[in-house]
Amino acid sequence: MSRIKSVRARVWNWTGPTVPPQAHFCTNASDILYERGDAMDSFRFHQWLTCEVETEDGTIGIGNAALAPMLVKQAIDQYFAPLVIGEDPFDYAYLWEKMYRRTLAWGRKGVGITAISAIDIAIWDLMGKLVGKPVFKLLGGRTKEKIPVYYSKLYTDDFDRMQAEAQAAIDAGHNAMKMRFGFGPKDGPEGVRRNIKGVEAVREVIGYDRDLMFDCYMGWTLDYAKRMIPKLVPFEPRWLEEPVIADDIHGYAELNAGPIPISGGEHEFSLFGFRQLLELKAVSVIQYDTNRVGGITAAQKINALAEAYQVPVVPHAGQMHNYHLTMSSLNCPISEYFPVHDVEVGNELFYYIFEGDPAANQGCLDLDDNTPGLGLSISDAHIHNFRITE
Repeated sequence: MSRIKSVRARVWNWTGPTVPPQAHFCTNASDILYERGDAMDSFRFHQWLTCEVETEDGTIGIGNAALAPMLVKQAIDQYFAPLVIGEDPFDYAYLWEKMYRRTLAWGRKGVGITAISAIDIAIWDLMGKLVGKPVFKLLGGRTKEKIPVYYSKLYTDDFDRMQAEAQAAIDAGHNAMKMRFGFGPKDGPEGVRRNIKGVEAVREVIGYDRDLMFDCYMGWTLDYAKRMIPKLVPFEPRWLEEPVIADDIHGYAELNAGPIPISGGEHEFSLFGFRQLLELKAVSVIQYDTNRVGGITAAQKINALAEAYQVPVVPHAGQMHNYHLTMSSLNCPISEYFPVHDVEVGNELFYYIFEGDPAANQGCLDLDDNTPGLGLSISDAHIHNFRITE
């Protein structure tokens, strides 16, 4: 038995070129405030954390986190690493509870649970490497031949450019895609019309035989959402994502009782939080982030809970840890897929730091049955564009 001997957390600070901010790029929770400048700024993340858990025999498991990486690194270094060093990584359930329960006073959500996520993902990668199996084989195996994915970008108020991007996604074989709304309550009736024109532009290109999802990223109020939803019904959306702030679960429940399925969970952090959402029938689709919700150990529990309510789980943000969970769960029908492109929001950094992530082909992706662990390694191809904090 090889025990954990070290935990190494590093923050990768992107110093390379970024796409300049544009107005009405995507609604978000700050939009309702009166402020000058880029309201989306607080939601851009040009940092990423990697977490390497090494055992005595030199095997290394790799985890990651994208939420508040500098704070997460401090939490790992000072609080969480000492709790797992010296332990058997295959006692993953015990280790998870040890980390969770020893930090209940200040953890539970946000930075605390994100730090647990990074370590837990690394432990699963480590276990897969130690037994020579891909993580999805440890979670239940293959439940689908390939993973259907939906193209997730379409951030723009330039409708011609949006249509060209949608057409390119179709040409690449995608049969589902997600667009962002650029206008919210502060933009008044003109903003409502602009939102609808954007939807019209995308539907004009993709037709009605392809799924279209809408994302508000918490940028609307309950009142505004109730005004918008009737106008969106004719466009047959598969879901409306995060219409209100994450803590307004009763608002979610009210909207989810309406004509458009409501999705959410990207900003929920615990099994108990998802139980509340399910009990209130607040969402029709759960979208946790594995690297925020407690890692793979916690995500498995949420998958099982959601299945009991017959609510599908579509993990947020693509990425390999999510793909392994999707492959191994029948209740995870599809995955989100961010195309590789210039750094804009921050989701793109995953592809600049890691190698091994599968590319979509004709709207699907596959995982290798013979690659141990998550199938990721840290790449040095773009290391010159990062400042790394050890």
